[in-house]
Amino acid sequence: MLYLVGLGLGDAKDITVKGLEAVKRCRRVYLEAYTSVLTVGKEALEEYYGKELILADRETVEQEADSILKEADVCDVAFLVVGDPFGATTHSDLVLRAVKLGIPYTVIHNASIMNAVGCCGLQLYNFGETVSVVFWTDTWKPESFFDKIEKNKQNGMHTLCLLDIKVKEQSLENLIKGRKIYEPPRYMSVNQAAEQLLAIIQNRRLQGEEPEITENTICVGLARVGAPDQKIASGTLYQMSTVELGGPLHSLIVTGTMHPLELEMLKLFSVDNPRFEKNAFQST
Repeated sequence: MLYLVGLGLGDAKDITVKGLEAVKRCRRVYLEAYTSVLTVGKEALEEYYGKELILADRETVEQEADSILKEADVCDVAFLVVGDPFGATTHSDLVLRAVKLGIPYTVIHNASIMNAVGCCGLQLYNFGETVSVVFWTDTWKPESFFDKIEKNKQNGMHTLCLLDIKVKEQSLENLIKGRKIYEPPRYMSVNQAAEQLLAIIQNRRLQGEEPEITENTICVGLARVGAPDQKIASGTLYQMSTVELGGPLHSLIVTGTMHPLELEMLKLFSVDNPRFEKNAFQST
């Protein structure tokens, strides 16, 4: 049996009872280590689960999936995912490979950022399409995610922005030369995401447009959701470019039309209450 086990958002104890029972009876346990990160290290998980974990990076999951599934038809193998197992399409590919090999599988779900963002008070059924905000480079500055945020905004919907993670990435030079040298991990902050959105707004204005989203659009910054030191801040998009939320992981929400109850909740996390109320009034 192949078990796909969600680990939730915080520490080792966020695994479900069902998930922990499955892990304990597995011969091999893999920890997916690139679509998200836990607030604790691999060692803390191993101590709590009583099992040695095998780190599975992007290369292992996407190019060497057969090694994960090896003998899973005759013994139990677990694949652990931060959040929920189906938060990334890569994991669907693993399931499809297992089915083709005749290996049965079981999914054990858990909380993910996709539903935990409700902690800020915005209603989950008022969210539109989720977008990913990627790190820009000197030569690559895509704006497609902004168009999706604008479409949600036009429909009165909130947008959850998942911020880029760079783990075990190679520089272009090392990639070309085939050198297994990796860049230090990088995690996009709410500040960086807001700065990129502000830059797009300026670009659109230079092209004669007036974007639906402006510096004064109400946004919510979230950091380390589910952890004891979780932080939430609400304010304008410009304020999100300067707010201090600490270490990763961060997420950003660009709000749409808000119900009065949603506004009342966001006021709890406001970085500047008078300015928040002034700008929020335009969002109701």
